[in-house]
Amino acid sequence: MAKKRGRKRKNDLYFGPEQEKAVLKYLDTEDVNERNAIYNEWLKEPLDKMIESIIRKYNLYRKTETFEDLHTDTLSFLMTKAHKFEHSKGKKAYSYYGTICKNYILGLLIADDKKTKQVETYENVSTAVEENDEYYYELEDNDFTMDKFIDKLIESINDEIEGNTTVGKKKLNENELKVGYALVDILKDWEMTLDLMSGGAKFNKNSILESMRRYTGLTTKDIRLAMKRYKTLYDIVKIDGLENGIN
Repeated sequence: MAKKRGRKRKNDLYFGPEQEKAVLKYLDTEDVNERNAIYNEWLKEPLDKMIESIIRKYNLYRKTETFEDLHTDTLSFLMTKAHKFEHSKGKKAYSYYGTICKNYILGLLIADDKKTKQVETYENVSTAVEENDEYYYELEDNDFTMDKFIDKLIESINDEIEGNTTVGKKKLNENELKVGYALVDILKDWEMTLDLMSGGAKFNKNSILESMRRYTGLTTKDIRLAMKRYKTLYDIVKIDGLENGIN
């Protein structure tokens, strides 16, 4: 059996103050070799344990993926988001990284469930839809697709940020700019975002708001106020796309 890499723990606290300090050192250095050394010595084993505990504690297993593959996939995703942790906000890396991992796996499970239901629904109604001329016309002639819609929405938000205003004449205030940049960043990964949005009203609200707070550093109240302008923009893009198609 291969030896586990990483510093051996002296007690059962696998992610404690030493690991919190190691995270800060890991994020502060730009030297690749130093980063790898910090990760292997201080973070690899604790992060492995964290993900394992989350999967087992919340019973987050996938039918389409082995435990090992899910663990590896989750760790890979976490490392793409690790740099977003901000110690200055008074949060612990353990809590922040744990939330990322749990939400990521939940998103995968929600997507799996959604696909299963879509297949079942398709099998039940596909014949009727294919034989209905009215449905066929709509699908054939309307150029409105989710990919194009999201791209158009991102483009419109960027225009709004750059001052080419579509909604109102006032320039965006500081909070509206922060929310705009966050929306663009989130929408670039729209498939994952939409999968998460299928998890029920409470899950949707908490997940999206948490992401927005993390991106912007704003309170929920400030985010909601800043979102009003973008909600109007969303309606404009959607209505125009449905009526005229999106190029």
